[in-house]
Amino acid sequence: MSETMQEYSQKIEDKLNKEIVSLLNNRRKQIKSQRNSMRKASPVTFKQFLTDKLLIISAIRSGIPFSLFQLIQVHSPFTENEWASFLGISVKSLQRYKVNSRYHFKSLQSEKIIELAEVIQLGLEVFGEMEKLKLWLNTPNFSLGNEKPVSLLHDSYGKELVAGELVRINHGIFV
Repeated sequence: MSETMQEYSQKIEDKLNKEIVSLLNNRRKQIKSQRNSMRKASPVTFKQFLTDKLLIISAIRSGIPFSLFQLIQVHSPFTENEWASFLGISVKSLQRYKVNSRYHFKSLQSEKIIELAEVIQLGLEVFGEMEKLKLWLNTPNFSLGNEKPVSLLHDSYGKELVAGELVRINHGIFV
């Protein structure tokens, strides 16, 4: 029996939520020694995580675990080659990280992973499904200097241009 795309997306989202809770719990354990008592925080979803800049900074500083990256990668429109290129590492290195799944990415790579996750999340909010987002990312865009949005995601300034264009589309502002 084939599961629907919505069921598949929900399963991925549930896994992302569990991974974020695990990441944040590990971070809380690290800083617990700095504080005598910590209130039990309610679980944070992946979407909530992407809107909380202080949580993002904390996660980047401690390094995104490969397990979270792998879930984001599966839930993205990007190939393994594209991810390696975005992160500035070889595909072979990325595959080695997979073998040692306890690996945490360095801060710069972690930041790039989160930036791309933000673009993916925003794109899904705008287009509603991954295939439409993928098509948009791979189509030259007049507002982006006739560049394909995916080609601009290699640096932070390009990511901001792409995110800005997605926000304008979401608000019905077409240039």
